[in-house]
Amino acid sequence: MIKRIMMIALAVVSLGAAGLIAFSSPELAYADAKADVCDGLPGGCAANSDNKINSTLKSVVGILSSIVGAVAVIMLVISGFRYVTSGGDSSKIASAKNTLIYAIVGIIVVALAQFIVQFVLDRAT
Repeated sequence: MIKRIMMIALAVVSLGAAGLIAFSSPELAYADAKADVCDGLPGGCAANSDNKINSTLKSVVGILSSIVGAVAVIMLVISGFRYVTSGGDSSKIASAKNTLIYAIVGIIVVALAQFIVQFVLDRAT
């Protein structure tokens, strides 16, 4: 009983943390604010077209990260459900634990990929 409660609590905490990572995309708001500023300038930002490419890349990476993050959260929930319904079968428990580990690794990879892209694009400008 305690294992089930712990697993449900872990799933809820993981769901919340992954939701914060996956669905918080400040780069999209940054890209819109930057475009608004460029529109207000006399020459616009046409002289520096790299900014447009960078903001587009940041937007694409943010959207893809959100999608992959959502899939990872769904996999966390599925692995928790499989663990709770395993009925003590060791092969089902091992499969659920592997799914959980892979989902957590996926969230970490998405977060690191987003960080690396942000870092490289910020250095390029």
